[in-house]
Amino acid sequence: MMSTSPPPHDRDHAIKQPNSNHCFVCGLENGNGLGMMFYEQGPGSVMATYEVPDHFQGYPGVVHGGIVAAMLDEVAGRAAMVGKHDHFRYTVKLEIKYRQPTPTGTPLKVHGWVEKERGSRAIAKAELRLEDGTLLAQAEALLADLPGNIREDQLAALGWRVYPD
Repeated sequence: MMSTSPPPHDRDHAIKQPNSNHCFVCGLENGNGLGMMFYEQGPGSVMATYEVPDHFQGYPGVVHGGIVAAMLDEVAGRAAMVGKHDHFRYTVKLEIKYRQPTPTGTPLKVHGWVEKERGSRAIAKAELRLEDGTLLAQAEALLADLPGNIREDQLAALGWRVYPD
C-alpha cells in the first residue's frame, strides 16, 4: 500500500543534487531528455519541479505514462542518494499507481523519500502532484546498490556534478 505523504517542498532551504550529461531524466546535455534538477529537502527526501513539454505527451495534453514512470523512478532513487551522491542504486522493482492523467505544460512537483534502508537495499516512495497538491501518481521503489564502486573517472565521464541553476 502506498500511504503517507512526504514533508512539504521547500526549495529555498534545499541542497541541489548533481546532474549528468546524458541521463534521460537529469542529463543537461541530452536534447531528447527531461533535464530535470533535484533538490534535497532533508534526510532521505528529494524534490523537483518540472513542466513537461508537449512532445512527451501520450495523448493531446496528457503526459505519456512512461515519462511519469521515469520521473517517479528518478526521484525515488535520488532520495536514497541524499548526502552520498556517489552511492548509486538501481531499481529492482517499481510499482506505480496512476491516479489522474498528468497534464503537459503545467507546473508539477515530484517528491521522493526513503521509507526504509537496510544494508544494500532501500525502499523509497515518490509522488507526482500539481502545484495545488492534487495527487497525479505515486510509486514505491525497491532499490539495490550497484555492484562495485563507481570510480572518480567514471563520475567525471558522466559529467556527474552540481551545475548552476
